[in-house]
Amino acid sequence: FVTTLHGTDITLVGSNRSYLPITRFSIEQSDGVTAISRYLLGQTLKEFEIKRPIEVIPNFVNCDLYNRTADKGLAAQWAPNGEPILMHLSNFRPVKRLTDAVEIFAIVRAKMPTKLVLIGDGPDRGAAEYIVRKRYLQKDVFFLGKQDAVYEKLAAADLFLLPSQLESFGLAALEAMACEVPVIATNVGGVPEVVQHGVDGYLVQPGDVKEAARYAIEILSRADRGREMGKTARVNAKKNFCANDVIPAYENYYKRILSES
Repeated sequence: FVTTLHGTDITLVGSNRSYLPITRFSIEQSDGVTAISRYLLGQTLKEFEIKRPIEVIPNFVNCDLYNRTADKGLAAQWAPNGEPILMHLSNFRPVKRLTDAVEIFAIVRAKMPTKLVLIGDGPDRGAAEYIVRKRYLQKDVFFLGKQDAVYEKLAAADLFLLPSQLESFGLAALEAMACEVPVIATNVGGVPEVVQHGVDGYLVQPGDVKEAARYAIEILSRADRGREMGKTARVNAKKNFCANDVIPAYENYYKRILSES
């Protein structure tokens, strides 16, 4: 059998060492092991002192489904006067730092008319809603809850925020990039393997909402409102993480493991 490491499996051991023996046993007993980022590979080797080979095969995005034309008029619905739309998508767990996304938006909103769309649900939603009320931003922030067909929503965004404390890869950022949306994310984990600072987005340190907001204002103040950077983001997403290329890499790996077993 083949084990694919996604991140939670490794970070769980970091927070509770009692999981280390069973997780190491599972890795060592696998016929093949893959990791979704070079960062995660490094963490796995460090945490478990694994001697066996682990292959890095990244997460991927359906580039045919995730694209700019997927917007079904949602941008006009959320921003009837053509205001830029900032967006965040996650499970609203503390590690995602949802409240930072709201704080970033509050700084940007003080400088220019903008809207914030938050997709997902989880334990930090209440804290985010509190900040929205405290800053009197109720008319500018949309809590959509969990959504299907998120590609339709992402395609309506002008800027994507991923202020996480840690990401093993950053799949939400990749999905936004495929929809031609520049990303402002944190320089943690596997994110720098997805987002190139100054090319298809910007990277900041976790918790640095002022720097993130500064980059957001800079992008949205451009004559093209970040469209050129967004187009570059899609080019890079297609070049490195398209399902049409990554899935065959998984298939070839499975075939190799089968032939060796």
